[in-house]
Amino acid sequence: MQMREAAERVLFASTLEEKLLLVPKDIRDDQPGKAIAVPGSGPGRPAELRLGEKGVKVDFPGTHRLDDDRERGRLLHFLANHELLAAELMALVLLKFPDAPKEYRAGVYEAMREEQMHTLLYLRRMRECGIGFGELPLNDFFWKLVAPVESPLEFVTRLNLTFEQANLDFSKHYAALFRQAGDNATAAVLEKIYQDEIGHVGHGVKWFRHWKQHGTTDWEAFCQVQRLPLSAARAKGVAPFNAEGRRLAGLDEDFIRHLEVYGQSRGRTPVLAWFNPDAESHVMAAVSGTRYDPNKHAVALDEDLEILALAWCRKDDIAVMRRPPSAAHLASLKAAGLEIPEIVSRGDLSTLQDRKLGGMRPWAWSPDASALFEGLADNIAPSMPWAWRESLPPVCFSKELGVRLEEQLGISSGQRGRLATDLDIVRERAAVIHAGDRSALLKAAYSCAGRGHFRIDPGRLDEAAFAWIRQALEKHRAIAIEPWLRRVLDFSALYEMEADGRVRLVGMTVMENDSAGRFTGTRVAWKWGSMLDPECAAFFFGAGQGMDWYENRIPAELPALLPGHVGPVGIDAMIHRLADGSLALRPVVEVNVRMTMGRIALELQKRKAFRGNGRFRILRKKTFDGMIPGRTLLTDPSMAKEFIAVWDKQVP
Repeated sequence: MQMREAAERVLFASTLEEKLLLVPKDIRDDQPGKAIAVPGSGPGRPAELRLGEKGVKVDFPGTHRLDDDRERGRLLHFLANHELLAAELMALVLLKFPDAPKEYRAGVYEAMREEQMHTLLYLRRMRECGIGFGELPLNDFFWKLVAPVESPLEFVTRLNLTFEQANLDFSKHYAALFRQAGDNATAAVLEKIYQDEIGHVGHGVKWFRHWKQHGTTDWEAFCQVQRLPLSAARAKGVAPFNAEGRRLAGLDEDFIRHLEVYGQSRGRTPVLAWFNPDAESHVMAAVSGTRYDPNKHAVALDEDLEILALAWCRKDDIAVMRRPPSAAHLASLKAAGLEIPEIVSRGDLSTLQDRKLGGMRPWAWSPDASALFEGLADNIAPSMPWAWRESLPPVCFSKELGVRLEEQLGISSGQRGRLATDLDIVRERAAVIHAGDRSALLKAAYSCAGRGHFRIDPGRLDEAAFAWIRQALEKHRAIAIEPWLRRVLDFSALYEMEADGRVRLVGMTVMENDSAGRFTGTRVAWKWGSMLDPECAAFFFGAGQGMDWYENRIPAELPALLPGHVGPVGIDAMIHRLADGSLALRPVVEVNVRMTMGRIALELQKRKAFRGNGRFRILRKKTFDGMIPGRTLLTDPSMAKEFIAVWDKQVP
């Protein structure tokens, strides 16, 4: 019997009995014939098994339902169709590429015979569970994505190294689950298929290396050959990652390590995330008409902490990075329980031109983010709330916004900040504050994280102060002036403004600042009040009316302050001590119309690895105190230039 004749029967037979009649082991391949085109009507099948006519996606039964015969039968029906499709696709490749190397064709033929056997094994178990083949909808996903391949290299990439590689995870995992459910017969079928699948993947690996571009690693070549809607993410099953099975199939450690942490959406349109923490500096440059040229410190901040974008990504989103982390570090984060999204280098954004996007979520919509994402603006459907937009108005990055909110809330002029746009106003306001024997705190309009601040004590409005003021006004065009308060507690209230106009309180955090008010860390807990000392807690929830401020009064004012805004907003605030020793609340210190470190801490807390009470900090690499129990390194210390972000689990 000729190989072509056997392949034609498997592909075109219209009865299941003929299609699954095992092809002989001994076969000749000296008459491969001419190449055929992909049959437009799909593989030959009886009417009840034709693809695409039922048009419904088949849902897997949950693992908790595998003790039910019919639910097992439903799963086996799904798998039987996949095995039958694999046999038909292997028959197709034999007919489509008759000039492929004889050794390769022999390996495909042997695998086709094994796929016939796998289908028969599933059918027998399915009948025993009370399900007939064709009784449920059939999925044609494999056929649609593999049949159009234009070369044997594409075939081994799509079938062997994608779908069959994913089955290394699935078959081993489900074999164990069926054994736990007491179904040893189905477990034995899956264990047999798992062993055969190792051989099929191994055959693909061998020929993939033979045909791939010279000088590329297996992983690089694999990603180059993939075409949407397929991606490396499809080479992993919806089951625990099986590294050992891949080693047995001959995949190398570099490939396995990269695949384990690789992510890409398998259905939901992804949202782009980007960490651009120097947003205020870009706005300041635009306002002053200068070009922003980041120094080494700013570049280090961007690169060392961009991993923080993972905090607000879901696993099927895309994190855009300047310097993507190593596969080893991503593996350590995944082992800690952090879901890893797809990661795209900033220089490779053009690769997303043909993809639909679910939105964009940079750290801030400053000029740099708007410019970076503008080329992908049309990839987002108009109905999506997180569309591309021009940079937010400069006031959204200025200390002026906090002053405006305080005015809206009716906070008295003696207790709130004021904005000054020239030296005389600064001098006048500072004099008023000093008259009360209080120090004045000056904040450059576009400063952030406690930097760009200057304290002037009574009687110290000297030339050094004037020099700082002149420079700040030249760069920032304005300065916020407020009394220096004896801080007892710094905290943040974090909001999400929705497209329908709702303002949602995401949560509250305790900020850790140094003596100059510069940010060093954030603490979170399931019960925010549990982080406060008894005196602060009694005041905040009592006379300070704290929850009324943050659950009612401030959310009611944000739509008027930020009309039409959709996205994150953070309100920094403090509890301070008055001259008589009592506590007072300053409900608004600053308004941040962007992501904040507090929001990152809250988003991390939602993840399995970080649930509970925790402390999120940005440490200097030169003073990094190393690993301690309960610590997760978010930044890879081996790649960090100056900063290391860590999460320390806290005991309640």
